[in-house]
Amino acid sequence: MQSPMTYAVETRDLTRIFAGKKKRRFRRKAGSNGSEDSLGPVTALDGVSLGIKEGELFGMLGPNGAGKTTLIKILATLLLPTAGQAFVAGHDVAKDPFPIRQRINMVSGGETSGYGLLTARENIWMFSQFYGVPSKVSKERIDDLMHIFGLWDKRDAKVRMLSTGQRQKMNMIRGFVTDPDILFLDEPTLGLDVNAARVIREYVMNWVRKRAGKTVLLTSHYMAEADQMCDRIAIIDKGRILACDTPANLKRMIRTETTFQLEVDTIRDTTSFVGLRGVKNFSHKDDISKNRSHLTFILEDEGPVAEILSSITSQGAKVHSLQKSEPTLEDVFISMVGRGLD
Repeated sequence: MQSPMTYAVETRDLTRIFAGKKKRRFRRKAGSNGSEDSLGPVTALDGVSLGIKEGELFGMLGPNGAGKTTLIKILATLLLPTAGQAFVAGHDVAKDPFPIRQRINMVSGGETSGYGLLTARENIWMFSQFYGVPSKVSKERIDDLMHIFGLWDKRDAKVRMLSTGQRQKMNMIRGFVTDPDILFLDEPTLGLDVNAARVIREYVMNWVRKRAGKTVLLTSHYMAEADQMCDRIAIIDKGRILACDTPANLKRMIRTETTFQLEVDTIRDTTSFVGLRGVKNFSHKDDISKNRSHLTFILEDEGPVAEILSSITSQGAKVHSLQKSEPTLEDVFISMVGRGLD
């Protein structure tokens, strides 16, 4: 059965609950059952409804454990939903997975895929054969992509000899060599250096913009990356979608609020900011190397600023900088989730 909607990817009240596990704490004596604690079921996705249009570069932002990877695994037919429905290329992931697999590919950041005894080129070619790509076509694509991603000089290197960044470039080539219609990228630039991440971002954006009908679902830990790349972004936390819109519209949502960023001497007690009148949300990061704390406040207006400064100085901390700024995606995220990604 095909979905009547014209989305490349669509989910309807999608839910995934993982069964609870039992964790053994201690053993009283030999042969006894000991003591066990049930961790209980975990709801990874809680009624997620999304529609990703064909030709869209769609982003998903959320902290660890928010449900991003679970969603991608369901869409890639690697995991079944507990309830609700998901359609990819018009096919139900639970009832009709095989046509989906012919049209998708998936790349995750930090993957250690590949056979160490094979070369980078051999690994990608072998993967393309699993998808039925004609060998001649595959080899031409691999050579082109290796030049684009700066991996040509390592084409004959064994995979086990490649650096983390080089392996991730190989994984990205593996994702594109099958020429999928829909590509799932789960934090593809995680841990990469600036140049490698830039090459990947630019290629993905060009691939979607210049080739008709190509669709990407990208999860990212990097706010600026999502802001730069994505047509629309969904913010997810605890398995629920909190907002979904263009980056510009998301930032416009909190334009009536005021964002203040402060750099201060390291402070240990942030409890005085909790419940402070006029403070909608705040995040706190420590820079141990500089003995500084970076505070970001989302305020209803500028009224609480004096009280915030008083609270900081009462701890004996000095304020090194205070800056009012235009809303960023990170500010939107903090406003909705109550904390930053880090």
